[in-house]
Amino acid sequence: MIKLPAVLTHAQAAGFFRMAGEAVLPQSKDVVLDATDLQRFDSSALAILLACRRRSLAAGKTFAVRGASERLLQLAGVYGVAALIPVVAERPAL
Repeated sequence: MIKLPAVLTHAQAAGFFRMAGEAVLPQSKDVVLDATDLQRFDSSALAILLACRRRSLAAGKTFAVRGASERLLQLAGVYGVAALIPVVAERPAL
């Protein structure tokens, strides 16, 4: 699992982009980005998600996002990429 930071805006995207791209390859068959902590973001966060998706699929892996906020999903909808960002359903607490 690749954990997204609390802040992922244009200022942080370049540094995180390289790390996230490299983190995809050693993942198991399923690549999951954990967006639980992501609080402040802009469209650069979507670019990171889509880049990780591309890299995952190119390596023959599946891709999904866990803990995506409603705001992140709305932004993906505004940009027309919501269908490209599969969301992992949260398991109910026992």
